[in-house]
Amino acid sequence: MQFLKGPLAALLCFVLCAPPPALAAQDPPDRPAAGSGRPQYESTQLHGDRRILQALDRFTFGPRPGDVEAVRAMGLDKWFDSQLHPDSIDESPLFTHLAQFPAMQSSVQDVLARYPSNALIRRIINGRAAVPQDPIESAIYENQIYRIEARQRNKANRLQAQNQASPSNAPGNSMNAATADQNASMAQPGPAPSGPMNAAPGDAMQMAADDAPAAGSQPALDEPTFRDLLALSPADRVQRLASIREPQFDEMMKSLRPPQRARLMDGLTPAQKEIVGALENPERMVGEELLSERLMCDIYSNAQLLEVMTDFWLNHFNIYLRKNEQMPYYLVSYERDTIRPHALGKFEDLLEAVAHSPAMLIYLDNTESVGPDSIAAERFKRTAWRRPNAKRQDPPGINENYGRELMELHTVGVNGGYTQADVIQAARVLTGWGVDQPELGGGFIFNPNRHEPGTKKVMGVKIKQNGEQEGEELLHLLATRPATAHFLSRELAIRFVSDNPPQPLVDRMAKTYMATGGDISAVLKTLFHSPEFWASGDYHAKVKTPLEYVVSAVRASGADVQNYLPLVNALRIMGMMPYGCIPPNGYSWEASAWVNSGDLVDRMNFALALASNHLPGIRIDWATETNSNPDAPAPSPETEEARLIPLLLPGGAAESTRTAALDEFQKQSAQDDMRPGADIEPVADARRFNRRPPPNAIEREDQLLAGLLIGSPDFQRR
Repeated sequence: MQFLKGPLAALLCFVLCAPPPALAAQDPPDRPAAGSGRPQYESTQLHGDRRILQALDRFTFGPRPGDVEAVRAMGLDKWFDSQLHPDSIDESPLFTHLAQFPAMQSSVQDVLARYPSNALIRRIINGRAAVPQDPIESAIYENQIYRIEARQRNKANRLQAQNQASPSNAPGNSMNAATADQNASMAQPGPAPSGPMNAAPGDAMQMAADDAPAAGSQPALDEPTFRDLLALSPADRVQRLASIREPQFDEMMKSLRPPQRARLMDGLTPAQKEIVGALENPERMVGEELLSERLMCDIYSNAQLLEVMTDFWLNHFNIYLRKNEQMPYYLVSYERDTIRPHALGKFEDLLEAVAHSPAMLIYLDNTESVGPDSIAAERFKRTAWRRPNAKRQDPPGINENYGRELMELHTVGVNGGYTQADVIQAARVLTGWGVDQPELGGGFIFNPNRHEPGTKKVMGVKIKQNGEQEGEELLHLLATRPATAHFLSRELAIRFVSDNPPQPLVDRMAKTYMATGGDISAVLKTLFHSPEFWASGDYHAKVKTPLEYVVSAVRASGADVQNYLPLVNALRIMGMMPYGCIPPNGYSWEASAWVNSGDLVDRMNFALALASNHLPGIRIDWATETNSNPDAPAPSPETEEARLIPLLLPGGAAESTRTAALDEFQKQSAQDDMRPGADIEPVADARRFNRRPPPNAIEREDQLLAGLLIGSPDFQRR
């Protein structure tokens, strides 16, 4: 069900669009003594704990319980300096969490070899590759081969049925035969296993409960056999599962009820769990782990500024997950090896790493770009007449996509002084920059045969013929332009200060960029020490994006997350799933993109589902000594709200928020409906987690009040 409707949603939208409410001040502004006769003075700069909260709200994904006290004890300046040097921060808790996903620590080639993409499986079907000899890896391949061939058979059968049902498709009718061929080429594949790697682009990565048995279906695994399977050691259990071939394997897995799935996975190591997931669908398993690890880092990392900047650059250098079937595998390396190591370093180094990244070259089609006067193009012209249907083949040419986005989105910006001629010249410079055997997970390669010869001229600067070094010269030219300094500084100011940042601040940040050779940490220092960042008028004035909202809610509530897919699903519903932005410009940081009634309804539903422990695999303990003592008198809603506010809103809550939460609590209590957020349906893997006992009356009270506070306008601002 949806919790907020009509007027309530409109009111929440109005409040978020309005100036921020006055919060309970922990550090009152400086005022003259009473009776002094002078006009009262209020400082325009933040003081005390508000400075700490400003820094935590902007440079992290939101404070956790105890963070304000920790920063106060360390000192704000020292804390920020430590965040600029993430290597000095203890990340052992995060590393413990990351151990859940061993495949995410492997190379692209290794992940593809063990957990193949559908493109790699089709290579095997077409005789261009072989199934591995390892028994378990072989089982993963054979299962997926069966599924793809089954879909191909279903597609052929449907087309045949369509042709037989239509008299106009009779043999001998060349017009109808051509139409049938066109329909065959455009036909969608047959039913595919639902899940993140099989979702349509318009509904990217939708999580479906595909492991639930169909209505009326009979279990494919009887109880004695299931008990025998559970009696095996984890290693033998995995071996037994790998020995079951399709279609029996899918029938068995789909017949399992959620408690059975939980028992089946019990005791398995992370690597063994990956194998079971890959036996069901390797491509989907990789995609789910990719998204889960991304959220895991945002939630649990102590080097929060590094995570925020990693997110910033992943959005700046946006790549869409479903560009092709290899992209999820390449994104594993893109975030880990390309973006994260350079997120706080020199921008030119980051730009170089992105330009050499297979993920970016594939996403913006530079792998397809061929110089029209290159050796490869000349060879095509000489031999094209020998090929079948030669007249239908277009000669290779330049693809301008990367050259354009390199200037428009990555460096100087749309107003950076370049022309369409510069785009073409940049694309000529970058011909030959490609990927070696992408279906096998190959890395960057420069192919001189595809490179356009001759001198190029970009933004008034001549770039002499020099092969791959031409691209290096182009990247240096763009990274050191003043327009790039201003474009990036404005983007950073929008992310950290306000949707319409002061121009003097942007100018000072750009000056630092130019003086330090594009040092990102130095630019952030300039921002941190600027009076504009600490202006009281911008305190708690930025509306959180869906990603910031979801992650900050998990951090503030102290949730224990064992399954990240419900969070991914919530972000999909809110329109900001990681790697889910199709155009290259990425998601907006500005409030106007996220403040409307429908989106805010989704946020409130998520808040209530999270706080009420209705997201499987995610547990929040709101318990106190009073909750656990059955003889203690029940606290009033007002008392519980007062206890929860410092946990969830350390900066305090507006009186209107406190009143609205209590009023809504009374309405919900009267309805006795404690199942909010039911429209955020748990995903398939989440059903492997056991249900917890229903909460007692005090826990239910805490859950509802906490959900209302997390869904409030105060929490949705930073």
